[in-house]
Amino acid sequence: MVEDQSINKDIFQDQQVFNRGGKMTEEYNLGQKVLCCSRCKLNDFDWMKDFENEEAGGKVCLAEVRFKNDRKDFYTYPEELDLEVGEMVAVEAAIGHDIGIVTMVGSIVERQMKRKRYRTPREELKKIYRRAKVNDVEKWLAAIKLEDSTLSRTRTIADNLGLEMKLNDVEYQGDKTKAIFYYTADGRVDFRELIKKLAEEFRVRVEMRQIGVRQESAKLGGLGSCGRELCCSSWICNFQSVTTNVARVQQLSPNPQKLAGMCGKLKCCLNYEYEAYVDALKDFPDTSIVLRFKAGDALHQKNDVFKGIMWYSYKTDKSNILALPVDKVKEIIDMNKQGQKPEKMEDYAVTKETHTNTNEGYGEADIKMMSD
Repeated sequence: MVEDQSINKDIFQDQQVFNRGGKMTEEYNLGQKVLCCSRCKLNDFDWMKDFENEEAGGKVCLAEVRFKNDRKDFYTYPEELDLEVGEMVAVEAAIGHDIGIVTMVGSIVERQMKRKRYRTPREELKKIYRRAKVNDVEKWLAAIKLEDSTLSRTRTIADNLGLEMKLNDVEYQGDKTKAIFYYTADGRVDFRELIKKLAEEFRVRVEMRQIGVRQESAKLGGLGSCGRELCCSSWICNFQSVTTNVARVQQLSPNPQKLAGMCGKLKCCLNYEYEAYVDALKDFPDTSIVLRFKAGDALHQKNDVFKGIMWYSYKTDKSNILALPVDKVKEIIDMNKQGQKPEKMEDYAVTKETHTNTNEGYGEADIKMMSD
């Protein structure tokens, strides 16, 4: 029998609730679905929803539960609970319980765990206790409303203590008994005194969790230079290292301001086309090889990977750059190995790029197509 208790949907119209990845549908009735998944950071798509979520041993009682920003975890639940995506649940915590939103249930969760390399055995997973009750939701919402003021006050306390750390975010546990403080720092920070002051100030158990600058961007979110939401906060789960060699292979400008993301590190998107460039450049000859002509030696200047051409200029005239197809370059290299020198580079070029020097410095380029 469902109790006649409800929470008006107006109290859910807080931006902090959306950081949990949900939005209010109507009103919350005990034992009924309260939130539906909205477009949010690290949203999931269950491509197995039309398949049977059962295996030989019975129903797969696994669920992925979402908390604030990018924090998610995996849980087990009893068969009689019969959870659906979007429901609010009370889950097991180290001490007490937390409130989260179900983002995925069934056998697809096993694949998600494998993709994220989650190695905890199923029997050791934490449990989902129940669907969130009315008083659970009220306490959860009250805790959410404290997060902004708690973060501001904590920054003031840390500054007064002279700690060299940057506090990024605060997340209260659903039962309002614990708070996680996320911070970034260049080195080790002795925050023992800070923890004492925070415990006295807010009357909660305090957990300090250090994160990197990339994790900071993923947690707080934002828009990249491309105009889209940051990849790390929208879909990237596992960070891959990005090096300057990735930019060099793609012939990008070595300007740190253009290559750096909001986190101050090299953009993750530099890795997206790297493999395609590496594969395409396998057909290009070594750029350190000097092409020898009777008119003079030619040095490599740049590549156009998509058009399959290489740009060269004479040692004695670097302002005029000529584009040679890759197959022509290989042909010239083979002739040079045999001791032969073609007449001039212009006989093989398809495009000529001329740079003019002005009083202000290096001038504009004049590009002309060479005749056959």
